[in-house]
Amino acid sequence: MNIIPFQALACPLDGAPLHRNGPTWRCAAGHSFDIASQGYTHLLPVQQKRSRDPGDSKEMVAARRRFLNAGAYQPIAAAVSRAVLVDLPPGATPRCLDAGCGEGYYLRQLAAAAGAGQTLALLGLDISKWAVLSAAKQDPRPNWVVGSNANLPVLPGTLDRILCMFGFPVYAEFARVLKADGQLLQVDAGPDHLRELREIIYPTLKPERTIEAQAPEGFTVLATETVRYLLDLSGAEQIADLLAMTPHLYRASAEGRAKAAALTALSVTVDVRLTRFGLEAKR
Repeated sequence: MNIIPFQALACPLDGAPLHRNGPTWRCAAGHSFDIASQGYTHLLPVQQKRSRDPGDSKEMVAARRRFLNAGAYQPIAAAVSRAVLVDLPPGATPRCLDAGCGEGYYLRQLAAAAGAGQTLALLGLDISKWAVLSAAKQDPRPNWVVGSNANLPVLPGTLDRILCMFGFPVYAEFARVLKADGQLLQVDAGPDHLRELREIIYPTLKPERTIEAQAPEGFTVLATETVRYLLDLSGAEQIADLLAMTPHLYRASAEGRAKAAALTALSVTVDVRLTRFGLEAKR
């Protein structure tokens, strides 16, 4: 496969095209953004931040990197890669954004799944500078940027695929940057996802409602797929890493976290729903 960086970036201050000149991205108005020595670009202006250091911490990113690189979620990555690559015209160079890329695992898996003659233009974006730094260190080929899904630094109508993995979808922004025939691939936790862990850290579980995939405004559902399997976790560190990369780390009580920390082995159900959305035809 041939992986190239996605280049159709937009200035996060005025939306104008960014052009690269050496180690700097610059728009016509003169706004400039330096490319860090590690290969990523910070495109999250201070006025768009809700905190001084938004997103996952350095420790959370390290936990996610260890857990995912061990292959625990590889079946999810394989399903996502198949969904990205299906129905692509021969010889095309699809442009793909991972919106909320974390440390880049799913884009690296996509790159590995692409065929020998396939070229992909990849962009990974996350609000956490620690996540983007980790992603850039592991694979320099895609374009990696610190940015927000609420204000994607991407030119309109330039993307063929968007991934949103357990993330924070901003559908109006996704619709703005997708091509007319582009697709959004969204992965969400199913009702039984990590149930065994949740049963340990919470006193009771709320009843889960199985809801059919609903298309957000401007989109239509193309296909849905459930990825479900049993995952055996061995060692306190792997269990701690899983907990650290989920919202349950903060939602659980101190007692619940202590119960999880005492575990040395656990089998958990992985249950996720992959939905492919297409843009509604404009009338």
